[in-house]
Amino acid sequence: MKNKVFLFMLVLVIGILAACGTAKNETSTGSTGTEPDSSSDSTTEEAKVLRVGTSADYAPFEFVDTKVSEDIIGFDIDLANLIAERLGYELQFTNSDFNSLIPGLQADKFDFVISGMTPTEERDQVVDFSIPYYETEQYMVSLKESNITSMEDLKGKVVGAQVASIQLDLAEEFAVEHGFTAESRDLIPQLIQEMKNGRLDAAVIENIVSENYLKQNDDLAAFPIEVEEPDFKAVVLQEGSPLKAEFDKVIQELIDEGKVDELKKKWFVVE
Repeated sequence: MKNKVFLFMLVLVIGILAACGTAKNETSTGSTGTEPDSSSDSTTEEAKVLRVGTSADYAPFEFVDTKVSEDIIGFDIDLANLIAERLGYELQFTNSDFNSLIPGLQADKFDFVISGMTPTEERDQVVDFSIPYYETEQYMVSLKESNITSMEDLKGKVVGAQVASIQLDLAEEFAVEHGFTAESRDLIPQLIQEMKNGRLDAAVIENIVSENYLKQNDDLAAFPIEVEEPDFKAVVLQEGSPLKAEFDKVIQELIDEGKVDELKKKWFVVE
């Protein structure tokens, strides 16, 4: 009888010890195994990559290098890379239509947008802007043979501008005052082509972009448009983004150090 009791107790103790050993191993794997640490490292790496939206049809600010690499290049792209380098980020650029950039920010498709965009009251209601990095003017571009040299020459004509742009706002504003029709197109190259095809008489395009096309097209002419307030370029961020303070600080540093002026000399036909 004693032997049976002893054997029963021995089996019971062995079973308890085995169960304790298994539980300890399972807990150890869950808390100190390699998989959770690997996942944590992956999250850290992903956090250093910023998703950037741009509309690469706006040379020399942003455009596709069709001659060499097919990469998106330009003033804004260089500036974004300088900012990212200072702050320790990597950038992943996405080429999108201009009118989809702000909705993309709102939908969390982009961390920021850089695309020659000007702050407006309407835009500022749904996104945040960095401090300005460039001041720009607006031109009225037309074919030389049209002899359009003033706003008065546009009466009864059709003037184009890029959709969702401040240039379109200006065209619609001046259309009422000077008696012409304003129409929009998705891309800047479309505006130029539509003028050459006779479907547009002129187009509102900012000065730096206009100069780029004037240099490449001998049949184009332009004159400056007088506006009440100057237009500025800024980086566009999600509303309430913690990146704004970092970007503002670095942009000011790049301006103070003359780095922005160096980019102007590199990319712009005129200042």
